[in-house]
Amino acid sequence: MTQKRQGREFRASENTADMQRRQFLKRSAAAGALTISGAPFIGNAVAAETTTWKIQTSWPGGIGLEVFKDWCNGIVEKTGGELAFKPFGAKDVVGEFQLFDAVKNGVLDAMNPFTLYWAGRMPLAVFLSSYPLGLRNPHEWDTFYYGLGGLELAREAFGKVGLHFVGPIHHGPNIIHSKVPIRSIDDFRGRKMRLPGGMVAEVFQAAGAKTTLLPGSEIFPALEKGTIDVADYVGPAINHALGFHQVTKYISMGPPGFMSIYQPVDLMDLTVSKKSWDKLSANMKQFVEMEVHTYSDLHHAAIQAADQKAWKKFEEAGTEVTRLSEEDVEAFTLLSVPLWYKWANKDAFAAKAFKIQLEYMMSGSLGYVDKEMIKGHSLKA
Repeated sequence: MTQKRQGREFRASENTADMQRRQFLKRSAAAGALTISGAPFIGNAVAAETTTWKIQTSWPGGIGLEVFKDWCNGIVEKTGGELAFKPFGAKDVVGEFQLFDAVKNGVLDAMNPFTLYWAGRMPLAVFLSSYPLGLRNPHEWDTFYYGLGGLELAREAFGKVGLHFVGPIHHGPNIIHSKVPIRSIDDFRGRKMRLPGGMVAEVFQAAGAKTTLLPGSEIFPALEKGTIDVADYVGPAINHALGFHQVTKYISMGPPGFMSIYQPVDLMDLTVSKKSWDKLSANMKQFVEMEVHTYSDLHHAAIQAADQKAWKKFEEAGTEVTRLSEEDVEAFTLLSVPLWYKWANKDAFAAKAFKIQLEYMMSGSLGYVDKEMIKGHSLKA
């Protein structure tokens, strides 16, 4: 392509550096980036001073951490130097379960955690990510957040503790790795099992498992030492990168088409300290919100693509995949429904979120729940 032709296509000057920056923006747009009116992309006046946010993710490695760092490192270019994200992996600054306080107290500006990690602090968190036999597909969660009021609820609840919930981030379903075969709900009985806490842990406790709460970075050594013999974590690509095939022989999932019955759409998020958020201009706030939409899509797609390669690697390693039956799904449903209401009734925010989701699940759009399933249960708020 000639210099003249490039100048016509990009409407740029013939300055090489400027043209390269414009090419970068075009590639970002092709990947799904959303340009908003008035946003401070390159082409506007370069900011006199760069605001840099320190952001730590819960990803300890693998494709999740790679995509996170690539996204963060591209922000300064997209904002013409007005805003930059400095990325940190799990435990680089603080422990994973310390992220909430680290952002709240200004040690970090923002975090990219698994939202469910905060179930012990705010019951609403249980209903901001998938839970046993609840909403089952990414688009259903997008409907909850962006169509039915979930985002506003999350922001109100986080705002009360000095944080701003920017938006949810998809990554995929969770799977279970085990040293012993799990072929039915009965096989969980007596097993020492790592889970993320909240309702997910309680449903497996009800099935007889002895659960423990561990961050992702501590799962491999716990399996290796025999502290646990079953572990839930994310999807095949990241779990293979973390070496789970070296210390387990089996992967347990739901029936075909139902990869995970307990967390089919595990969600992360971007949450920022209110102090850091309030320093941004209105245009920059809008830019960050739209970037989270873009990142969620790219993050989810990249992980699903990597998962397809990882399945072959697990097969080559001799890992056996086992599946629960439809009867097991029914058994888990009986255990899950009372827990839905138990967690929803812990506070008003949780009750509001669950009510929205329950009505959606009972609607003609989904039909996951009928009146007979929830007979005898009620919401207090």
